[in-house]
Amino acid sequence: MSLSLRQLGYFVALARTLHFGKAAQTCFVTQSTLSAGIKELEDSLGAKLAERTKRRVVLTSLGLEVLERAQALLRDAEDLKDLAASRGGPLSGPLRLGVIPTIAPYLLPHKLPDIRRALPDLDLILIEDQTERLLGGLREGRLDLVLMALPWPSDEFSSLNLFSDPFMLACPKTHRLAGYKCVTSADFADEPLLLLADGHCLREHALSACSLKGHAGQRGLEGTSLMTLTQMVAGGLGITLLPQMAIDAGLARLSDLALVPLEPDSNARDIGLLWRKTSGRDDEFTKLGAFFDAY
Repeated sequence: MSLSLRQLGYFVALARTLHFGKAAQTCFVTQSTLSAGIKELEDSLGAKLAERTKRRVVLTSLGLEVLERAQALLRDAEDLKDLAASRGGPLSGPLRLGVIPTIAPYLLPHKLPDIRRALPDLDLILIEDQTERLLGGLREGRLDLVLMALPWPSDEFSSLNLFSDPFMLACPKTHRLAGYKCVTSADFADEPLLLLADGHCLREHALSACSLKGHAGQRGLEGTSLMTLTQMVAGGLGITLLPQMAIDAGLARLSDLALVPLEPDSNARDIGLLWRKTSGRDDEFTKLGAFFDAY
């Protein structure tokens, strides 16, 4: 039996996409190369891992079991590379950092120049995506580190809390709340609250931080970005909650909005780093976290 990490990587990509063409793109190879690699894997195992038709790909029962173990093997292989890299010099070489969309455009432009100056041997590769997909990449070894909102309960990851990012209420300047010096969640509990679409962790963090857990938001009116939300609020469609990080980066200046502070001690999300416990790079990632410890 002859197995390779490359073959396992091809199979994991196919299992993730259930499409040979998309899997090949993910692996940066031709479709024929990917198909041949998976065929070699199946020949080595002596069994089919996927059923192929013209319209779809379905994993066999064995394929589902192999997928779980293949992901673990690839993850362990990445951890071995990380361990070797850490012995070669801290924070040098490629490091794949995942960042959620409600942090990346507001924090990274201020921090990356300092990181480049202080760590010239570090090749920081940035991937922006939603939380669930980033954690999937971290779990499978496609990412080394994720910068996101915490907490995220998990036994498989280590975390480092960096700073708190308070929320502010954003509403049109003509809104009844615009003149308030401070508001509580009770002041706007019945207002049409505009939220990011499902999949963005900021949605739940904002509601939880402001004691509005379970609030459905304004049905039919959801934004895919904070920029979209601010434009919707400026157009009089409702109110929203914006993180201070985005406000400080100038987001609210792009729209005719009033910003009202929320009651203290219950209106912030925590920003931090998450990495695999098995990576062996705790000291390195803690050192990198110092560059993000305030915005």
